[in-house]
This record gives sequence, C-alpha cells and structure tokens, in this order.
Amino acid sequence: MKVINGLKYSKDHEWVKVEGNRAIIGITDYAQDSLGDIVFIDLPEVGRTVRAGDAVAVVESVKAASDVYSPVSGTVIEVNTSLEASPELINQDPYKNWILVLEMSDPGELGSLMDAEGYERFCEEEA
Repeated sequence: MKVINGLKYSKDHEWVKVEGNRAIIGITDYAQDSLGDIVFIDLPEVGRTVRAGDAVAVVESVKAASDVYSPVSGTVIEVNTSLEASPELINQDPYKNWILVLEMSDPGELGSLMDAEGYERFCEEEA
C-alpha cells in the first residue's frame, strides 16, 4: 500500500493535497486496490457546493460502485476530465490522477484528517 507524506487522508480513503485555499482530492492506493479494475467514474459538476462528508463522485469497478466523499467543504472548481475516457488511470497511479479540486470554504476542517502515518495505522487496524 502506497501512502504519500504531505497529504491529508480521510477515513473514507480519500486523499487531499492542499495548495493555498485549494484542495486537490482523489482516492488512495488502498481504495483503488480494494475496488479492483476501475471502469467508470461519475464526476461532479464544476460550481457545485459540497460539505465535508458529502458524496461528490462515484467510482465503478468490475467489483462494485463506490461513492467518493468530500473530506472538506467547498466549491468544485475543477474536475479531471481525462478520467471520463480513461478511468483506469486511477488504478495506475491514484495519487497522480486526482478526481476534483475544491476551493475550500473552511480550511480548518483539514485538522480532522489524518497525516500519512495516521492513515497507515488506520488501514492496518481496518485490515
């Protein structure tokens, strides 16, 4: 399982890369490995306002469909449209192939997320 230092992680297996007031969001290596071969992704609409914990996207694999939850609140300002034609990119590198970017409305919510070490411990306890 690959975990990257410097990112924040949610208990729903999303990662967040913070750049100023922007939150770049994707699913973790643990999540993509659990899902198996990803065959479709339903991206959110740009301009949509979400709260932390809201389902913002759906990732479908040969095994199951799974919601992607927003780890923080904000407005969707960008989506990774390359995933529409090639959803398997998430399997190839889930940290390079992000899903969406939010303009955060409450950066303080980042404090409730885990760092890399905490996320690794969380995954070990779940296994």
